Amino acid sequence: MARFLALGGFRLPFLRVSNAARPDAVRWQSSSRQDKSLPQNPFRAAGVRTPSLSLLATIADRFQLDLNHEQLVSYQSASVGLLCLYACFTVLWTLELMEGALNSWNRLDRMPEPNLPVNYPRKPGCRPAPEDNPFNAWYYKVDIQGADSGPLHGKTVALKDNIALAGVPMMNGSRTLQYTPEFDATVVTRILEAGGHIDGKAVCEDLCLSGASFTSATGPVLNPHDGTRNAGGSSSGSAALVAGNIVDMALGGDQGGSIRMPSSWCGIVGLKPTHGLVPYTGICSMEMTLDHVGPMTRTVSDCAQLLEVTAGCDGYDPRQPTSCSVPSYTNNLTSDLKGRKVGILKEGFGHPLSEPDVDGLVMFASRTLEQAGARVEEISIPMHLDAPAVFDVISTEGSTQTTFKDYEFGVGWKGHYCTSMLDSFARGMKDAAADLSH
Repeated sequence: MARFLALGGFRLPFLRVSNAARPDAVRWQSSSRQDKSLPQNPFRAAGVRTPSLSLLATIADRFQLDLNHEQLVSYQSASVGLLCLYACFTVLWTLELMEGALNSWNRLDRMPEPNLPVNYPRKPGCRPAPEDNPFNAWYYKVDIQGADSGPLHGKTVALKDNIALAGVPMMNGSRTLQYTPEFDATVVTRILEAGGHIDGKAVCEDLCLSGASFTSATGPVLNPHDGTRNAGGSSSGSAALVAGNIVDMALGGDQGGSIRMPSSWCGIVGLKPTHGLVPYTGICSMEMTLDHVGPMTRTVSDCAQLLEVTAGCDGYDPRQPTSCSVPSYTNNLTSDLKGRKVGILKEGFGHPLSEPDVDGLVMFASRTLEQAGARVEEISIPMHLDAPAVFDVISTEGSTQTTFKDYEFGVGWKGHYCTSMLDSFARGMKDAAADLSH
């Protein structure tokens, strides 16, 4: 349930109502337990307020409507000017119908929102002192213990700070987002249900828009192997905490290398899963066709275990298929490779952007797989060489629309609507856009 109305390219801030200012807002409550009745508060402000004449004139100009002052006043006095303009392009409504529609907006604004569950107790935690944060990789420290048993029992986990953790501050590396979510992302719930122990939120780069580790609003993240060097980004804190033996495993996000690059630079195992395999619900988006969340660990077996726990459909994420099965990745680590086919992409090697030593290591690994019984073959996809250009266009235009215009969700979203996140980011972009690091 969005707190704004988008019309003809306009985003109308006078329609946005923040949950934070609502005394009757439903918080810390799963959809299965919500009171479906209308909250009783006779002094509650209307969800939709009367637009000004100048705003109505601006909208009219957008639709090439020549409305004189008297016409604008008539729309405004009916308190339905916005709906009247919209009606010009749909169907002629009577004033009674439009007034009824306006009441529908107010009714919708009063309805309790469905929320993602919060199943394990926790305290808000705190910002760590410098002496407790040697790589500047922690954004926030917490102590959240999951189930008493499970595949992750005894494992400590860090979350990239674009992942919602209920009751714990979140900034996505940026001064534009000062926000405390009231829900857990799906991957958080799955980690806790598997017995994992969440130690905190890891620093990430400003809005996750950098492959280096110096753009976060909390300062540069240092490479644990050499504090004078870059840790890579944008999941910089996740990589540093794992490589520095501070946590056993972490979750990162990846749109254009943000798991793989810091994992490589810090010498750990990082996996960008198949798109949609791990649900992205409750995580700050950059562009939905590029969004991935995945494991970052010190060993392949831990990587397989964390992927196995977090993968699978959750019913909320439109990036996912309607159903998906999750194999036992941990068991497959020791399975027979006979009959398995491995493709070596011809266009992935020997081009101007590839590095000869990396090419050599990959080819060496392919021979190891071949010796273990796999069938290794070279394949060719010529369009692969155009991938950087395709990515540049999708990521630039897509992130501009998703992040800076739609405030992470926008209209027409088919998944879970995190309206509190949307509200907070919209406020931040209006108040602190000049504080972006790039």
